[in-house]
Amino acid sequence: MIEGFRRFRRSLKHAFDGLKWAIVHEKNFRIELVIGFFVVLFILIFDVKNWEAVILLLMIMWVLIFELVNTVLERVVDILKPRIHPYARLIKDLMAGVVLISATVSIIVGLLIFYPYFREILLLVRSY
Repeated sequence: MIEGFRRFRRSLKHAFDGLKWAIVHEKNFRIELVIGFFVVLFILIFDVKNWEAVILLLMIMWVLIFELVNTVLERVVDILKPRIHPYARLIKDLMAGVVLISATVSIIVGLLIFYPYFREILLLVRSY
């Protein structure tokens, strides 16, 4: 039981080490974390519906996971760089495309969900 807990704790440490590395070394991951923080802040400020909050949190997670997968694949391709394969650049470009699509879809979903809340505030400001 205690050994199982130690292994679990060690696994968590490695996971946090990986996240720390991504935060320190990956600018895009930091940017996406900051945007995610603001989205969570907007969720709390606007008191969005539960289902909207779940969708927004899933969108944040989706982008962050794809960014981490992109980083992993970039590092793997970089390891193979001495034996450059014609697909090395293509793999990196495809993964960047995956991150771009996930971020774009997340922005669209966020705008669709937050639009009524922002519109309501604008209407209140105009009425004064």
